[in-house]
Amino acid sequence: MRDEDKPEIRKLALFRDMSPDNFETLMQAAYAHAFPAQLEMIRQGEPADFLHIVMEGTVELFSGWRDRETTMAVVRPVSTFILAACIKDAPYLMSARTVEKSRIIMIPAKDLRATFRLDPEFAVSTITELANCYRSVVRHAKGLKLRNSKERVAAYICRQSRLAGNAASFILPVEKRLLASYLGMTPENLSRAIKSLQSDGVAVDGMRIIITDLKALEAIAGPDALIDGPGTEMPGVNLADMQMAGMQRKTN
Repeated sequence: MRDEDKPEIRKLALFRDMSPDNFETLMQAAYAHAFPAQLEMIRQGEPADFLHIVMEGTVELFSGWRDRETTMAVVRPVSTFILAACIKDAPYLMSARTVEKSRIIMIPAKDLRATFRLDPEFAVSTITELANCYRSVVRHAKGLKLRNSKERVAAYICRQSRLAGNAASFILPVEKRLLASYLGMTPENLSRAIKSLQSDGVAVDGMRIIITDLKALEAIAGPDALIDGPGTEMPGVNLADMQMAGMQRKTN
């Protein structure tokens, strides 16, 4: 891996507080790999051999059952996945594939577990990250189960606006197919939900979302701190290691 990658990795909350010596030892065990677009990097059910850090590109975390498939999260730089399986030494619950050409740092899970036992600050950071991920999963599941499709899309648009500095418009960070699956609906239902919001303060120009009436949109979304708190957004925001409880693409 490149020496210039280390400062970016060190900034991640997972690695920020660990001792410099332990960080350097962990980085010596890591290596970088370039993956082409649309390559399945890991498969659910396989042993968790590596913690992955996305340095460049985009990775989709997804799961499948019978003939159904769902997007669990989309990971962008600089973010990690999948921490829980690595620490627990358990099989991956999700698969991962590149959305575009990506460069990934891979840290052997056995070295990660050894550092967890050796470095108390790293252990605390690991537990904190896993706790945050758990709370994010609960928030996301509540949104899927308690809101209808129109309300979910409205809430997503409100969150993305806040993440963009309360911007009146923003570009969707992922393609609509992935967004639809993440929000627990088909692409067709997503398009209908967005179209239905045009009378409630939303205009669409390709991948650009324009908010024309924020109060009307919030009335549909019903913002709730116990659902819409930190960690429920899609990346560009860091969604690393969040095993989102998505619904199958065939559901609405």
